[in-house]
Formats: sequence, structure tokens, C-alpha cells
Amino acid sequence: MTSKTTGSTPPYNLTPQQRAMPKVNKVTADDITASLKAGFSDFLARPLMSGFFGLFYAVFGILFVWCLVWLGKVWMIIPAAVGFPLVAPFAAAGLYEMSRRSQKGESFGCSEILTVMANQRKREMGWMAFVTLFIFWVWMYQVRLWLAIILQDASFSDFDGFSHTVLFTPQGWTFLAVGTCVGAFLSAVLFTVTVVAMPMLLDREDIDVVSAMLASIRVVRENPVVMLTWAAIISVTMLLSLVPAFLGLIFTLPILGHTTWHLYQRAVPPAAGRSIQPPP
Repeated sequence: MTSKTTGSTPPYNLTPQQRAMPKVNKVTADDITASLKAGFSDFLARPLMSGFFGLFYAVFGILFVWCLVWLGKVWMIIPAAVGFPLVAPFAAAGLYEMSRRSQKGESFGCSEILTVMANQRKREMGWMAFVTLFIFWVWMYQVRLWLAIILQDASFSDFDGFSHTVLFTPQGWTFLAVGTCVGAFLSAVLFTVTVVAMPMLLDREDIDVVSAMLASIRVVRENPVVMLTWAAIISVTMLLSLVPAFLGLIFTLPILGHTTWHLYQRAVPPAAGRSIQPPP
């Protein structure tokens, strides 16, 4: 007995259409300057809303340090404070959305921004948050590892004792040197894969997290000096903001967040069919 099939048989050589990788531009120091001006303008346009994200980040940092003291983990205060800026790119996501809407001339309020941020959990931004928090976890774990290896014979029961051991003993200097090198490497990795990936995922629904990270890596690779300068500006500004009990973040985080959006707009051309005028 033979059987006949009805309808056409789909060809076997069909493959899913690949997404085009985003192109990247060459950026200069003038782009950083212009982006900083645009970021500051965005902050001044909505200082209370922008400052809310900075305040939330600062309060979270204060509570984090308080929990370490309450748990008796005083030795973790310094590495936690130094590593805290690692999660800033994700914390600034709401600021990217504010700059995006302002650039398009759209009106918005707190509810619109918070709703948009809540909806990001259904998109690729959640994976980007996982990458960020994972690197922060690696940072904290490697501090504990080097602490056990280098300062194994040291004893400290309070913050003053830990500070004295780290700052005034040869073992402490070794611990600082090794921790600084490892921390610089982790920071460079995180900066490279997120500097434009975060705003890109928020801006474009046609981009997945891997493509966004690859585009971010290409931006850094094509503009190493300029992006290294931007990374240095972020690092110094964030660390100085921690000195006044994290409160400096109320102002610096929003400005840096808005600036990052405008720098992303200059570093990555808009998708086909979209035309967004970069800030002057």
C-alpha cells in the first residue's frame, strides 16, 4: 500500500535569519565632553527624578555596610565599598530610559519610568543583571580568598584592626597589591561588556544580550584610549562619591548614567529605519 502526502513539503535547507550585528563608530574625547554636557542637562531637567535613582543606590550601599557591621564582617567593608560601583551600570538603567525619552521629546513621569524598568525583567536585561551581579560576587569571593591566603595569621575583630593590618603591615600591602590587580581586571571585564550593552538592551528590542555584549566589546576595542578615559572618569568619580557616606552618589550616579546613554548614542549607530539625532 502506498500513501500520498498532501500539501507542499518544506525545504530542508532553510535556516533562521541571522540578526545583523550592530555597527560601531569611532568616538573621540570630544564625544565624551559633549556626552557629559548632555548628561548634565538631563540631570538638571529632572533633578528630583534623577536624584531618586542616586539616592536609592546610596541608601542601598549604606544598608549593605550596616549589615556587614551587624553580622560582624567588618573586614568586608572596604572590599564591598570598592566593589560596589561594579553594579552601578544596572542601577542606572532607569536613567538611560529617562534620557531616551527626553531625546525623543516624549513626556514621562515616575510611573512611566518605573513601569518600563519593571517590564525589563521580561527581556534580556535580566541576563545582563545576572552578569553584573556574578562579577560582583566573584570580586567579593576573591577578596576572601586572598585574605585567607595572605593574611592567614592576622587577627582583627573590628574595622580599626582590619585597617591597621591592611595599611601598616607587609602582608597587608601584599593583600592590597594583589586585590587591586584582580579588582582592576574584573572592573575592566565588566566595563568592556556593559558600557554600551546596558543602554542598547533598553533601547533596542531586536538585540539579545550576547549581541549587545559583543557590540560593547567592539566599541572598546575600536576606541581603547577614549573608552579607557571614560572608565577612569567613572571609577574616580564613583570612588570619591563613596567618601561622604555614599551620599555623593545622589548626584554623580545620575549624571554618569545620563552621560553613558549619550555616549552610547554616539558609539553605536541607530538601527536601520531609525534616526536619532545625537546630542550637540
